[in-house]
Amino acid sequence: MTAALKVKICGITRVEDAAVAAEAGAEALGFIFHPKSPRAVTHSGFRALKGRLPSDLPWVYVQVTPGRDELCRAREEGFTRFQVHFPVDTRRETVEDWTQAVGAEKLWLAPKRPPGTPIPEIFFELADTFLIDTYKADSFGGSGETGDWDAFRRLAASRPEKGWILAGGLTPDNAAEAVRRSGARWIDVGSGVESSPGIKDAEKLRRLLRTLKDL
Repeated sequence: MTAALKVKICGITRVEDAAVAAEAGAEALGFIFHPKSPRAVTHSGFRALKGRLPSDLPWVYVQVTPGRDELCRAREEGFTRFQVHFPVDTRRETVEDWTQAVGAEKLWLAPKRPPGTPIPEIFFELADTFLIDTYKADSFGGSGETGDWDAFRRLAASRPEKGWILAGGLTPDNAAEAVRRSGARWIDVGSGVESSPGIKDAEKLRRLLRTLKDL
């Protein structure tokens, strides 16, 4: 895999899955703290894993509309990136709290927005990176459904100074096409490399990274 294309493996719940992801060439590991997610971990559960996780990859804290104190706590636990899912009509003051807690350079904003709904201009002042997941009315991410890759390309081109991460239904079978169509240089993969929710399939993980090696 070229240095320009990076892969985050999300929904890590087991040390062995983190180890395979790191060995296969992933660039970041995501841990979901949203209680409604089938891939959720608790803070105590994460602490039980922490000492055995690869330390040379960024750990990404994933949560839905967290409080400022929660992000500060996550930062103290060793997380270096913070992926926040939230309704697109969230007040600016709430997002400003997240920026102040962890810094714009470490904040990954993932606004939940129906297709065709623009990202409000005010959010671009508050984070350097944006994650675009497939919209689903009754959940925040983790749908396992693919999104509009051409729309992602247009959105990223409209703000080339920002980092853009493509998520949603990516698998070893479609990830290469998704990258070519979307132009994404970061992708986020979760359910597409699982045998069951929260349990990664080592062969799928390795195949995903092999498939993307030369892109």
